[in-house]
This record gives sequence, C-alpha cells and structure tokens, in this order.
Amino acid sequence: MRILVKGAGVAGLTVAWQLYRHRFDVTIQERAEKVGLGSSGFAGGMLAPWCERESAEEPVLTLGRLAADWWEAALPGHVQRRGTLVVASGRDAGELDRFARRTSGWEWLDEHAISALEPDLTGRFRKALFFRQEAHLDPRKALSALTAGLEKARMRFLFGSSGDAETVPFDRVIDCTGAEQIGRLADLRGVRGEMLRLETADVHLSRAVRLLHPRHPIYIVPRERNRFMVGATMIESDDAGPITARSLMELLNAAYALHPAFGEARLIETGAGIRPAYPDNLPRVTDHGDVIHVNGFYRHGFLLAPAMAAEVARLILAHETKERTAS
Repeated sequence: MRILVKGAGVAGLTVAWQLYRHRFDVTIQERAEKVGLGSSGFAGGMLAPWCERESAEEPVLTLGRLAADWWEAALPGHVQRRGTLVVASGRDAGELDRFARRTSGWEWLDEHAISALEPDLTGRFRKALFFRQEAHLDPRKALSALTAGLEKARMRFLFGSSGDAETVPFDRVIDCTGAEQIGRLADLRGVRGEMLRLETADVHLSRAVRLLHPRHPIYIVPRERNRFMVGATMIESDDAGPITARSLMELLNAAYALHPAFGEARLIETGAGIRPAYPDNLPRVTDHGDVIHVNGFYRHGFLLAPAMAAEVARLILAHETKERTAS
C-alpha cells in the first residue's frame, strides 16, 4: 500500500515513522524547504503528561504516559529522563498546592532536596513538586533525526511541495498539515504560542523547570551549549506574526524570577507559532474516506503524537485487512 503523508511536523513524521515500522511505502510531502520551520520547531519538547493533567483532560495522561518510551525506541539517546521540577515564588506558594491537587505522580521537595537536584536554584525556593517520571527532548533535533531515519529507510520526501504529489497514485492520504486546516476542518481553531531562546553560561539546569504564576506561568527547558527554551504563551488567536512586546517582557520577567542571571543572558531567538486545537483541546484522528486527518494537538504535539500515530496505523491496517478479505 502506497501512502502519502502531508506535513512534516511532529504529527506527520511520527505517523510516517509508525507506518514505516509496519512496512508501508510512505511519501512525505512538506511545503517548507526543510523540517522544523513550523510550530513543531517552536515546541518545548516536554514529555510531561502528569504536569499537563493540571489543565488538561484525563486522555492527555493516559495517552501520553508512554510517549517517552516511544521516542526513546525511535530515537535512542534523544530523550532526557530527568523529570520535571515545578516551583513558585514565596508569594505564589499557594499555586503549588493548587497544582498538586490537580495532578498526580509528584513528590514534595524541600529546599535541601531542590538544591541537590538543581544546585543553581539553591536558596531560591522553599519547596517544589518533582515529577520524577517525566522527560524532555529537543524538538528540532528529534524532527531532524526522524527525517534522517526515514530517508535512510528509503522513504520519499517532497520538500517545497504543497500541491498534488506529482502523478504518483496513492492508496491512502494522511493529512497532518495542522494550522493549514483551520477554517476547513469543523471546530478547529488556532491558539498562538510564543517562545524565546536564551543563552547564558551562568545558569545550569538539568531538567525542565516550570515556574507557577497566577497570570504568566512559564517553563524553561535546557538545551545544549548553555541555551534555554523559555515558553510559552497561550493566546486564542491565529495571528502568526512575530512575538509581541508584552509577551517578550512577560517571558523575560518570568525567567529572571526563576534566576536573576537570566537577566544578563543573550536573547538569541524569538518565535511564534499557531497550534491547532479542537474545543476539548485534544487531538483527533478523523477518517473522511479518501483522507485521514490528524490534527488538533494544541500544546501536546510531542506528547500525544505517538498515540495518534498508532491510531492511524490501526485504521490503515484494519482497512487493508477488510480489503484483503473482500477480495
């Protein structure tokens, strides 16, 4: 069976990888010139289903708890299994209690335990929640590695292509074009997310850290070469323009609140992306007969893409079995 996957973001690449593992012939079509240029490239890459349960429905936890295993199996060495640390400043300490009530899988840490886990945060927070089972990865490296693996397996990529995939007939089409489908798929809306990257040798973190705040909660995820991803805003808008001054100030102020040394960090990148979402903020796989749509990942792309890819594979395999039986 020949399958065309439209879109080479996290949804499209995980679907392609899952179908490749089932020995399907897959072609990936992407209108950009390379991977990582869409909203997937601006993601935090946190595989944090227990933390995300604070503001999400139960399926985010049940579908996402095996995501780290999927990514590790697909891309050995890319997953950092170091947990997530959740902190709050003294005046916002009540936010930690509220976060704890809405989540599970955590343990309380005191000042000494925080210091042992993240020495650079010594003396900055009295208590924290630690989600030991969580993990993170670098989204851009993960997307590039999946692409390289698919190319090595002789799967075909059509970069810079947005029309019909030449004249090659395909048995099924999987549309993973995300925000492009806003206004085309019923109930799909855009949620704007903004982020920035900082570089400093004066702060060292080993894991993703979430700083709780009543209005501007943020997360900071360490990357290589003394770099940190700081995100992310959630604005009900499909405006894909540059980051706003307000959001930039909020993100920088929150980073400074986590550690004052971020005030002297180099701002090396800002970015904004539109994350497609359905009313329940959960992704869907919808079979329209000639096209299967995989969309609506909201802020859970890397976390829930493996589960959605597995669902696509089940649909394709069931369809193949039905056709074989009928013939």
